[in-house]
Amino acid sequence: MSAPTLWEEGRLTVSRVARLAVLAGTLALALDVAVNGELTALFDVAFVAICLAAVLAVRPRDFAAMALLPPLLLAGLVGLVAAIDTSWVARTDDGWVQALISGITHRATGLAVGYALVLLVLLVRMRVVARRAQAKRSGSPAPTRTISG
Repeated sequence: MSAPTLWEEGRLTVSRVARLAVLAGTLALALDVAVNGELTALFDVAFVAICLAAVLAVRPRDFAAMALLPPLLLAGLVGLVAAIDTSWVARTDDGWVQALISGITHRATGLAVGYALVLLVLLVRMRVVARRAQAKRSGSPAPTRTISG
């Protein structure tokens, strides 16, 4: 039996992956705000990397739930920032809802790239898992029928 490939190595549950993604996203968010005073392309790059790492880490059984992570993660992180200080993602006089919408809109490129990569990697991983399962079935002996009597 061959060693698992990059596409087959994910073994973490989606809840663990989501918690790790939230932690990493919060750290990236804090770093970007500390350095730049607002969310910038630095956060977008980190967001895409977090999405890619998350989709590679999740186990195959949780692929469907993983497809929801990027938009929910971005909305949660931008909502957190908007609750702390709206000027980090929008104008100073915007309310929380407006800051949330503005923040998500301004991060649309990072979200689109991260989400596209997640869906692409999920597709590749699903095909690899299906081929591996098919290879296991084709390598087993054919069923035999015996009739007694």
